[in-house]
Amino acid sequence: MTETPAAAPSRADTASPADAVPARAGWRRLRPRPPHPVGVAVGTLFACLAMTPSLLPRDWLFQALVSGISAALGYGVGVFLAWALRHVPAWRRLLARAADRVPAAWRARVRPLGGALLASAAVLALALMLVAGSRWQREMTSALGMPSPSTGDWLRAGPLLVVIAAGFVLAGRGLWWLGRRIDLLLQRRLRFPRHLAGGVAAALVGVLVLVLVNDVLLARALRAADAAFAVANTRDHAGVSRPEALERSGSPESFVPWDSLGREGRRFVAEGPSAEDLAAAAPDVEPVEPIRVYVGLDSAETAEERAALAADELARTGAFDREVLLLVTTTGSGWVNGSAVEALELMHGGDTAAVATQYSYLPSWLSFLVDRSRAADEAQALAAAVEERIAARPADDRPLLLAYGESLGSYGSETAYPSLAAIRERTDGVLWVGPPNSNPVWHALVERRDPGTPATAPVYASGLLVRFAGDPAQIATPPTAWEEPRVLYLQHASDPIVWWGPDLLLSEPDWLREGATGEGGMTLTWYPLVTFWQLTFDLVNSKSVPDGHGHNYDALTLDGWVAVAAPDGWTDADTERVRAVLAD
Repeated sequence: MTETPAAAPSRADTASPADAVPARAGWRRLRPRPPHPVGVAVGTLFACLAMTPSLLPRDWLFQALVSGISAALGYGVGVFLAWALRHVPAWRRLLARAADRVPAAWRARVRPLGGALLASAAVLALALMLVAGSRWQREMTSALGMPSPSTGDWLRAGPLLVVIAAGFVLAGRGLWWLGRRIDLLLQRRLRFPRHLAGGVAAALVGVLVLVLVNDVLLARALRAADAAFAVANTRDHAGVSRPEALERSGSPESFVPWDSLGREGRRFVAEGPSAEDLAAAAPDVEPVEPIRVYVGLDSAETAEERAALAADELARTGAFDREVLLLVTTTGSGWVNGSAVEALELMHGGDTAAVATQYSYLPSWLSFLVDRSRAADEAQALAAAVEERIAARPADDRPLLLAYGESLGSYGSETAYPSLAAIRERTDGVLWVGPPNSNPVWHALVERRDPGTPATAPVYASGLLVRFAGDPAQIATPPTAWEEPRVLYLQHASDPIVWWGPDLLLSEPDWLREGATGEGGMTLTWYPLVTFWQLTFDLVNSKSVPDGHGHNYDALTLDGWVAVAAPDGWTDADTERVRAVLAD
């Protein structure tokens, strides 16, 4: 009997299993999955590490935010590591051998309990770390004389951090789900090769996220914030009224309309030491009314026009005939630390002039993110306009020109003098307070500090030209010559604005490597990703601690001016007399 030859296999018969899967099966594979065990383990670790001490104490709500974000990042790191290891042949063989050594019956019994055991371990670890964290926070707050949190209050952070982490993880899974759908669409409908489809899908999702965040969420949020703070800029602080003295901007004789000064500008020109205060602080000097010039964002269109108007206003008030002329670079909202300016005014019996211009409505932290270039433009324009007027006067008939900036104001002020040589050539002294980590001159000086000196208390060129201090004793350190003009940075070791930077994400900075401590003597340890978020939330807390800590420098500013611009013959008794007037 003759056998019938077998028919040639069709293409469908030889198709690979993956090709044989109907298109709809791809969609069914996108069903929700339980949490990844490695992601949960690493996420829990990151959440616990985020409870370790940082620079400043924080409450349970901030701890929930820090740990929740850190847990979500840790979950992503864990999932990525598990995925990467699956593609390492040696790791796959190791797992296979380990699985072969476990009896199948045991695996069947243990597997259903694995998730419950992991969840229980995670809850226990979080609870134990929250208890330890509450103890650390009590030590920090007690050292500062602040109210201490109870363990019960602190435990409230646990459920909230889980919700926050879950929200971020679900958002990440949503993006993964969208990417997989695009991937399958490209493969099934457009016949893209598998690897190419995956790359294109990832790129499309990435572009979508960037557009959504930058052009939709952030843009609209910034417009809304700008509008809201612009309205706030029109509202006065309590007790502020228009000055009548011709030495003040906004007065009836002023070139700058009162209504255009803005909220912070109106307060700055309306306040200041009284004649009695000046006489009490400098009894041997005939007191004069200090000059305060301010130009608001609504006073002129551009930075150059505001600077020119400020220079005209200085000339109108007779500022160039005063003993001291102070260039102030404001923070984002136009705020000027009145106590810092008043300390200088009291020291010199009011024979001073201070000038500032506004460049933004936004608060300092938001301005730092989106308006730093405007701060630089404003400071450079003001310095150029004032220096031009001073240069036109005889060399022996010029005021001492000082520069001052706090926080973001120090950043803007620095950009007007881009090097130590420029500072010494164009000013008679500089006081910069709480400099952000991104300040270019500050950063370069700290990087080139004398060997053996720490980043938190650096010494540059044996203290000959520039110094860094967090308390009065450090101003005199080292006890060597300090040439004029003097440059002084005031910076607390616990000020997160000084030490925060994006490099914290993946690298340990010198100040942490050298054994930095937070308030209460708490030792800080750097952890990738985690420490960045700890200090990010410390930024929000930087002003919520007592003076002399964090980003509060009022008590130290007087000592800074005494070091930089004290009148001839100044004594410690003079300093204490001014301090008493400021305190009163």
